[in-house]
Amino acid sequence: MKPPLDNTCALIVVDVQRDFCPGGALAVRDGDAVVEPLNRCAALFARAGAAIIATRDWHPPDHCSFRAQGGPWPVHCVRGTPGAAFHPALKLPSDTIIISKAESPEVESYSFFGEPGLEQPLVERGIRRLFIGGLATDYCVKFTALDAAQAGFETSVLTDAIRGVEVRPGDSERAIAEMKAAGVKRVRLEDLAVGTG
Repeated sequence: MKPPLDNTCALIVVDVQRDFCPGGALAVRDGDAVVEPLNRCAALFARAGAAIIATRDWHPPDHCSFRAQGGPWPVHCVRGTPGAAFHPALKLPSDTIIISKAESPEVESYSFFGEPGLEQPLVERGIRRLFIGGLATDYCVKFTALDAAQAGFETSVLTDAIRGVEVRPGDSERAIAEMKAAGVKRVRLEDLAVGTG
């Protein structure tokens, strides 16, 4: 039987921002499909007294990942713009910890753990188990999960609350296999609901 959610757990909602959803500058196909399951997850975690963390790309206009600076991506999630806002239907509790990443022009950061100090809220709260969902499976979700597992957290990815960019067909499937090989567990929302009793 799975251990119940408690205050040693955290839900990490990765980059569910307008620019990564349909109609956005770097849209993930069906990216907005993660919103409803993540809303349900957030409600479960809140009831269990578990932490909820939401990450966001918060780029300067001249960020190194943009094509004009030689990067691979179109301009997206420029801090303070509508595209950088969380999806309007995403329902996060008022005490959600917001983590902004890749804020410096020269720093690319696909992972929640990609810059020094961003993991401090986890350490301060004694969190040991992480549950990760959001966008995108083959980039920020994958790298966050791999780094979490390497850092010693018991790490799970929410398979019904992720979607991939799929620059190359099969990227998401390969990302999931890579996470599994690194010890990341795969869970579904219904598993969490059962675990909370």
